[in-house]
Amino acid sequence: MPYRAPSEPLGAPTLHLPVVDQDAAAVDVRGLAQALSRHVHGEVRFDAGSRALYSTDASNYRQVPIGVVLPSCEEDVVATFDACRRFGAPVLARGGGTSLAGQCCNVAVVLDFSKYMNRLLELDPGRRLARVQPGLVLDDLRDAGEKYHLTFGPDPSTHNRCTLGGMLGNNSCGVHAQMAGKTSRNTEELDVLTYDGTRLRVGRTDDDELAAIIRAGGRRGQIYAGLSALRDRYAGLIRQRFPNIPRRVSGYGLDELLPENHFQVARALVGTEATCVTILEATVELIHSPPYRVLALLGFADVFVAAEHVPAVLEGEPIALEGLDDRLMDHMRRKGLHPETIALLPEGAGWLMVEFGGETRDEADARAHALVERLRKGGGVVGAKVFDRKEVEGSLWKIREAGLGATARVPGERDTCPGWEDSAVAPDDLAAYLRDLRKLFDDYGYQAALYGHFGQGCVHCRVSFDLLTTPGIRRFREFLGEAARLVTSYGGSLSGEHGDGQARGELLSIMFGDELVEAFREFKAIWDPDGKMNPGKVVDPRPLDADLRLGPSWSPKLPALHMRLDEDESMPRAATRCVGVGLCRKERSGTMCPSYMVTREEMHSTRGRAHLLFEAVTGDTIRDGMHSEHVKEALDLCLACKACKAECPVNVDMATYKAEFLAHYFEAHRRPLAAYAFGFIDVWSRLASRAPRLANFMLHARGLGRLAKAIVGIAPARSMPRYASETFRAWFRRREPPAGDGPRVLLWPDTFHDHFHPEVAIAAVRALEAIGYRVDIPPPGLCCGRPLYDFGFLDVARRRLLRIIDAMRPDIQAGVPLVGIEPSCTAVFRDEMPNMLSDDQDARRLRAQTKTLAEFVSGGPLDVELPRLGRDAVVHGHCHHKAVLGFEADRRLLDRLGLEFEVLDSGCCGMAGAFGFESDHYEVSLKAGERVLLPAVRRAAEETLVVADGFSCRTQIEQTTGRRPLHLAQLLEMSLCSRGPSE
Repeated sequence: MPYRAPSEPLGAPTLHLPVVDQDAAAVDVRGLAQALSRHVHGEVRFDAGSRALYSTDASNYRQVPIGVVLPSCEEDVVATFDACRRFGAPVLARGGGTSLAGQCCNVAVVLDFSKYMNRLLELDPGRRLARVQPGLVLDDLRDAGEKYHLTFGPDPSTHNRCTLGGMLGNNSCGVHAQMAGKTSRNTEELDVLTYDGTRLRVGRTDDDELAAIIRAGGRRGQIYAGLSALRDRYAGLIRQRFPNIPRRVSGYGLDELLPENHFQVARALVGTEATCVTILEATVELIHSPPYRVLALLGFADVFVAAEHVPAVLEGEPIALEGLDDRLMDHMRRKGLHPETIALLPEGAGWLMVEFGGETRDEADARAHALVERLRKGGGVVGAKVFDRKEVEGSLWKIREAGLGATARVPGERDTCPGWEDSAVAPDDLAAYLRDLRKLFDDYGYQAALYGHFGQGCVHCRVSFDLLTTPGIRRFREFLGEAARLVTSYGGSLSGEHGDGQARGELLSIMFGDELVEAFREFKAIWDPDGKMNPGKVVDPRPLDADLRLGPSWSPKLPALHMRLDEDESMPRAATRCVGVGLCRKERSGTMCPSYMVTREEMHSTRGRAHLLFEAVTGDTIRDGMHSEHVKEALDLCLACKACKAECPVNVDMATYKAEFLAHYFEAHRRPLAAYAFGFIDVWSRLASRAPRLANFMLHARGLGRLAKAIVGIAPARSMPRYASETFRAWFRRREPPAGDGPRVLLWPDTFHDHFHPEVAIAAVRALEAIGYRVDIPPPGLCCGRPLYDFGFLDVARRRLLRIIDAMRPDIQAGVPLVGIEPSCTAVFRDEMPNMLSDDQDARRLRAQTKTLAEFVSGGPLDVELPRLGRDAVVHGHCHHKAVLGFEADRRLLDRLGLEFEVLDSGCCGMAGAFGFESDHYEVSLKAGERVLLPAVRRAAEETLVVADGFSCRTQIEQTTGRRPLHLAQLLEMSLCSRGPSE
């Protein structure tokens, strides 16, 4: 159907400021908190920091909750409802907090199931069913099912951190809903709790059972009688107005109550966004998971031509069919996301990702190649590739999964927001709808990349809405009215999987008409007559331009900065960088976020910390800004690993934010002794080098050592590193340099390898000289100040860097390369220094001239054949090495050394400089190491080499496993100098 512009806009803008619901404002919060604390065995949090932490999700909205409960069991949920009912408090059950329509923030008591109620209760492979708690992460269920070649079909891009409760709340879909359908279609039964305390197990209901339930009376009979009457009254209208498309998620699932759908009450409740009931347990269906997958990539002239070919592709019965446009790829390139993977795309400016499954690889391959051949004959395809290696396919799917983050905070582009990110039409109408949608964007001057689940007609995008000014919000509101009419004109849905929440609740009458909106209202009233379940969402919603997180009234505090925050010119700007996608809540792979992986606490995720920083600069909930104890508590377990800067799709740089915050915080608070003991380790080490035996005695003698640890706050179980009898600098001064006039290179003698492990620096010198370089070192008394950042000593750190620039200026301007062997110190020259000295040209030159040992050996002016070691090795990469410096050069060099090696996906070792030594952090430090790294080292055969370049990493390994890891420099020395590593 052609699109016609509406005759009138969606009403005038409301421009509501965030307000507390009148009913919620009347709640006796102190009494409620006390009642919950008496009866809930889990955690009850009504402090300002916890409330601020849960005030937003991944949407445009912000509403500060009354309090937060982390229930440990079903009885806790019942007790929470009992207390809330007595005090008249609304309730909101929350999943992973990645909702894009505002359904996960409300002025209510928020229940977070993800920390405790996260178990897979039962898996029945024979019946293909699983019983789950609402906080279970989807990938945990999928991994358990794969043992039987079963899976839960719907799999959003957040599959490694989204919870089943959140999926049931939103009726999530994802890539493989192509073969499985929406979450509602994969739900058998639900165990639910209503606000009035009624607990029900609901599912499919035949006519006899329905009649028996109604005859039995009581609250259950009343609910079922109401549902039956509602169905009978609206059945004709439901059949007439509900879009018959794969991705109708908007509205309530009243169609599930129809006789042809067997009065499936559980499925009718899926997608109600916690506005009707809270789910205590779910029985979900599993489907066969094809053991072999093959991915075909098809390139087209543009995304519209790609969409035109969707119906033809669907004839091949793929198990996944996704679309991407050229703007998305451009955004990824600008942000440096997955560059090597993007290079695998075939020619084109619009692409389809088509996955086929099979019982054998040949079967899946044959389906993929048959599709490519058929489409090539039909014309329109400008490029095609087929991939059947699992690791390559996994990398390619990460491009699609990164879509939301890739389209946020793109350099050189206006900021983008959700709001119209989830519309859906029939696949046959997709191409025409996309062309009209693009025209609508152009008419309003909006920019948006287009991608999504094209096989089911679902379109994702973030749009460059202006939500900071009154005129911008007026145009936002007008646009949404036109966009709703556009998708409705195609018989489509406002939402294809993200739900309505507050973003689209106000638009439902455009899609369904007023009568069905009234039916939704009646459906909610049957379950929640008091209107206390997630009020103001979907039914009787607050206006779509109310409760905006930013808006024209946002007036944040602007603290003066010590550091440049990359592209962000202020702390408020940096604090809004997080878009809530929640990748920092993953638990199994990568490094981000080690403290969340250990604690499962929102406060200790990168997202949680970013949200608290936002609240601190906003200033209405957390009122003491950059001196806030709440923010300090959240940052306390940040290991400053920098993984978020690399792994977060919007490059939230929490290590830098932490250093900046602490610089302000300690203007008003006294630093602990540990800050001086560890922050100025270079000073104490230079003093200790005059009498290393005495220093070691004082640190390790039973009585003195214990007293020193107690005074400074060091964990009793930790052993302090021993000072070497001779520093590296002393060895370097007394050595006899080899003859030769090779290219000159500077080796950075960091404090750790100068004073504690000089054998590593010595090995680096010998290896570089064996290659043919003339090795020199910078003048004495210089330190990059790496530990200073962890305690907010930014003024001191700046002075250290300026001293380095002054002392090394001739070599810097001569272009002499600087090689670092301690990753955290090398990263200072590539990360902190440019942020601290952003206008210093010599600082920029030094940044470019600073190389890791692997980078320099592989890319320096001299090359040499490396004798092969022929050994097995397990390799752990330092966090800063992976996040800032890059680890690919090390992989290539390890390969050249003839090692059969595995680079562990071990995340952070947990030591993180001073962090793992401090008493308050010791337990978290060990748990971080025990996730992957330490067990892998213990499993390694005695003859297997353990490789770790970071001083902290080697210390953690030595103190917990007894193994002594080697540095890459020592491997090079073994190869080039025909000797074992230096001692």
